Amino acid sequence: MINSTQVLYFTLAAYFDTEIFKYLFFMIVMSLYIVIVCANVMLIVVICMNRSLHEPMYLFLCSLFVNELYGSTGLFPFLLVQILSDIHTVYVPFCFLQIFCVYSYGSVEFTNLAVMSYDRYLAICYPLQYNAHMTSNKVALLIAVIWLPPVVAIFITTFLSASLQLCGNIINKVYCDNYSVIKLACYGTRVNNIYELIAASLTVCIPVSVILYTYMKILKVCFSGSKQTRQKAVSTCTPHLASILNFSFGVCFEVLQSRFDMNNLPNMLRIFLSLYFLTCQPLFNPVMYGLDLSKIRTICKGLLSCSVRKCISSNRFVQLE
Repeated sequence: MINSTQVLYFTLAAYFDTEIFKYLFFMIVMSLYIVIVCANVMLIVVICMNRSLHEPMYLFLCSLFVNELYGSTGLFPFLLVQILSDIHTVYVPFCFLQIFCVYSYGSVEFTNLAVMSYDRYLAICYPLQYNAHMTSNKVALLIAVIWLPPVVAIFITTFLSASLQLCGNIINKVYCDNYSVIKLACYGTRVNNIYELIAASLTVCIPVSVILYTYMKILKVCFSGSKQTRQKAVSTCTPHLASILNFSFGVCFEVLQSRFDMNNLPNMLRIFLSLYFLTCQPLFNPVMYGLDLSKIRTICKGLLSCSVRKCISSNRFVQLE
């Protein structure tokens, strides 16, 4: 047992000795982070710089890509440091900062996907009234709803956890996790548990309910509508549905792993699945939306071909000189 005044750092016990392979893991994680940053930044720039993409759907997509950058930045630099380190410890303030980043990323992701499903619901079910419903003021309000409530809810969660008196400092994860910290508390955590139920209802249950409701309405319109309506629904909803399913799978496994004993699974598999929603989702979204949405795909192809032509012409100019 450790007195709370002595808990200056947490030990991350899920790491194991990889010997010389740690440099290989470092390069893999570093490469993944670079690809995530480049892909999301490119799509954010494409949406912001092209007036033809200044539509509600693409603005919500831009918000989603910003969140991918935010979430991955809250994890990857920390992972890179820990992979090369021989002692896997993290100071308490940095641990709670990471908890805030990771949990707010997940909450904003669910809310963002819910707002996007509402946008698709209006576009497919009420196409003639879409512009009247989705005004610029409403888009700004929805983007504020995407970010402000989850960030405030997770800030309170993190503050309550940071206020606990801790009697231990070992976290069986590769990154800081709020539930693992709460389990280290010396006394009852009823206030934390009650608030987490309320916060989960606001940041997860309500967005998921919105997603389910809107897609039931979309499916109803698709089955009773024309072929053109079905094609529009498929083209715009496929990447969104894939993103929801991908993220939900990762979150569900992380919740199950935190609450139940998963020691029968190989250690590497447990680490991979616990990191899935934080590492794969930030790469999955730009790839899915960049390849599937024709407007973004066309503009990206144009930019790439233009860059290639500039490189070729500059090389020719150098050769002539």
